[in-house]
Amino acid sequence: MNKQQVFDALGLSEHNSGVFAGDWLEPTGERVEVVNPTTGEILATVGMASADDYDRVAESSVETFERWRNLPAPKRGEYVRRLGDALREKIEPLGALVTLEMGKILPEGIGEVQEMVDICDFAVGLSRQLYGNTMASERPNHRMYEHWHPLGPVGVISAFNFPVAVWSWNAAIAAVCGDTVLWKPSERTPLSAIAVTRIAQEVMAGSGFEGVFNLVVGDGATVGNRMNQDTRIPLISATGSCNMGRIVGPAVAQRMGRTILELGGNNAVIVMDDADLDLAVRATLFSAVGTAGQRCTSLRRLLVHRAIADKMVSRLTEAYKQVSIGDPLEAGTLMGPVVGERAVDQMMSALDVAREQGARIVTGGNRIDREGFFVEPTIAVVPKDASITQEETFAPILWVIEFDTLEEAIEIQNGVTQGLSSAIFTESLRNAERFLSGAGSDCGIANVNIGTSGAEIGGAFGGEKETGGGREAGSDAWKAYMRRQTTTINWGDDLPLAQGIEFG
Repeated sequence: MNKQQVFDALGLSEHNSGVFAGDWLEPTGERVEVVNPTTGEILATVGMASADDYDRVAESSVETFERWRNLPAPKRGEYVRRLGDALREKIEPLGALVTLEMGKILPEGIGEVQEMVDICDFAVGLSRQLYGNTMASERPNHRMYEHWHPLGPVGVISAFNFPVAVWSWNAAIAAVCGDTVLWKPSERTPLSAIAVTRIAQEVMAGSGFEGVFNLVVGDGATVGNRMNQDTRIPLISATGSCNMGRIVGPAVAQRMGRTILELGGNNAVIVMDDADLDLAVRATLFSAVGTAGQRCTSLRRLLVHRAIADKMVSRLTEAYKQVSIGDPLEAGTLMGPVVGERAVDQMMSALDVAREQGARIVTGGNRIDREGFFVEPTIAVVPKDASITQEETFAPILWVIEFDTLEEAIEIQNGVTQGLSSAIFTESLRNAERFLSGAGSDCGIANVNIGTSGAEIGGAFGGEKETGGGREAGSDAWKAYMRRQTTTINWGDDLPLAQGIEFG
């Protein structure tokens, strides 16, 4: 599909509103130009929200929440089911729009939309499983149990690299939990957010709950800071850099709000001397090169046992040379552009620092001379004490570090401030279990014989340390979007006190 076909299928134009509060508003803020990273050309412009526009959206979220929370959860799930069906019908143009706007290859763009459909399916089932526990009371003729109630409007701040999927992780589950959603997407990828919101608008039209899924495109100073400080928004779910998290976390905590923080990931794979190298090479290639190294779960550090290091690097280098780089909409392309000029500059600066610290560039390391923002995927062998490996460079750079023992490898892996995703390749049960033990990986995600990226929605997603500690999507992540209430009922004639206390 070309740009015009995508725009026509999704109701977009050259000039779009980025403010939705049950209906589209005419923004009074500045306009932002959306750039296609493949060509450097402007795709469209989007009107951003002013402070007053934000307040109107927040008011819509609050007003709708007061009514939405009273709808039974299975009924809320029915709307989310319709949303999933509507997204499924638009999977190809939506996937193509993600590719146009962000630069990931088309199969990944379509895969991101499929992830939205999957999480809607998950949330529909969850709408009948918002379970609380019943506890045994120490007092006779008493019953004690948990009640889970809707929390309130949820603010979602999403990043450019997953312009729609991360919203769905939050929005689908928050909706079945009885919450409304206020979405601030990245200013780099607002068109995808507008298209998804249009689909949600069609689903909710005529329901009386048009303000469940709201949108407010704006910058951090105008919109982001107001969301962080807004006591009407009890929960902020924010995806971005660790530096962004250092702003969002304290600001929300200052007003006693809650946060789900999904921040940086300086992820590592350990390849043992008994590993299946065919698996390890394939997994490394996708984890490091997929999305041009711009996933929070992208592989940054490859830790290889010294006995097989040369063989692993040689095979991986050959695989890198076969990566087709180009227009992400074209069939056969395996890597598209990075998101913009700044991303190119950051990659080149990181490689300059690495060379100063003793790195040996094995393959790649250059900007590709063509329109757009294309770079060569890069492998560099570095000393284990190179400080550049402590930083997360959002680009297709793979630092290779050699080790002698599993204990050393785990120490290197855990020796960074982030703690998102990790993996080990080994045929040894003992090695795998040591890696998965309490003394092993300190990350929120730990895999055996698969790479660091490509998490399924059924498991809770998130990381530890400076990654923020948040959890989204599957498992019991739904609890973050609700408030827990412990209830005790006395159905007897007496009033016994807990802990055996007698009073009066």
